[in-house]
Amino acid sequence: MEHKPYLTIEDAARIGAAAVAEARSHGWAVTIAVVDDGGQLLWLQRLDGAAPISAHIAPAKARTAALGRRESKVYEDMINQGRVSFLSAPVLEGMLEGGLPILAGAHCVGAVGVSGVKSAEDAQVARAGIAALAG
Repeated sequence: MEHKPYLTIEDAARIGAAAVAEARSHGWAVTIAVVDDGGQLLWLQRLDGAAPISAHIAPAKARTAALGRRESKVYEDMINQGRVSFLSAPVLEGMLEGGLPILAGAHCVGAVGVSGVKSAEDAQVARAGIAALAG
């Protein structure tokens, strides 16, 4: 039987704390979500001043990245390049930049989704969170 790594709640909290630190260092009011490999929410934090809708968008971006095993931006790019039929893909709702998969070797163990600032900045916060696992 094969074995695979998985995110613990401690991992999710460490990722979240690093993402919060990155967002606060820039004064960005965002919501950060960490999900497991099946897209189930493990950790969520809505920073002061973040728009209420960001608490829905961040987990959707994370879920999309976890289930698709790729950055949510890939789907946004496909749609923007004319493949609008992809909007009908089941379950995927956060097809916007800011959702990044968390990889452990060849395994996707979850994802981080961030919402609240420019898409590239959302992704920057997510990357900072994921980097905390390496350190």
